[in-house]
Amino acid sequence: MGSAPLLQLEGITKTFGEGPGATEVLRGVDLTVDAGQTLAVLGPSGCGKSTLLNIIGTLEPPSSGRVLFEGRDLSGESADELAAFRARALGFVFQHHHLLPQLTALENVLLPALAESSLGVDTALRERAEALLERVGLADRRTHRPATLSGGERQRVAVVRALILGPQLLLADEPTGSLDAASADNLGELLLEESATEGVALLLVTHSARLAERMSGSVTLHEGRIAAAPAAVQ
Repeated sequence: MGSAPLLQLEGITKTFGEGPGATEVLRGVDLTVDAGQTLAVLGPSGCGKSTLLNIIGTLEPPSSGRVLFEGRDLSGESADELAAFRARALGFVFQHHHLLPQLTALENVLLPALAESSLGVDTALRERAEALLERVGLADRRTHRPATLSGGERQRVAVVRALILGPQLLLADEPTGSLDAASADNLGELLLEESATEGVALLLVTHSARLAERMSGSVTLHEGRIAAAPAAVQ
């Protein structure tokens, strides 16, 4: 028997509301993501892409179905257990960077570590943060606050923040959506480079067919279902 996939969704449904006014957003979604895979999720606005990502990220529960991570069924776990799982196994990058304006780039990167430990940030983690910022071209911007950074620079800080604790899966929800074309291309390349360098799987929700083509596979959500199987990794 081989090892379990990194992520496996089985029959995921999501309905908002009750009775005649209920809206079924996801209708039996099955999906598998292997360790190290890069996968794009495509589809029109309102098709459930962000809802699917929130369910994968355990930010909201499915109405039915199971989310398994390395064979571990997350459906019956407590809020505290899920919070600990998110902190260590997942990294999140959103369309808007959500950096704290009063903190420097380096301090924003270290926030997940501070949230995890009452003992503060150790030297090794601080060195990792500085090395990651250098790797994404922001070594000389680490003491700058978000207001003094460009949109592309802020998103690069957000990517480093998502990677700081060494997640196994990076979830990105339209991360290039607020950027100009050049910055979007640069960020897409950065996500792929960091996925390969860090050995982290990447699941990316996007409207951009150009970005999706650079991933190792893609699926399309249509009327709440997966309309295309992941492309084979060459």
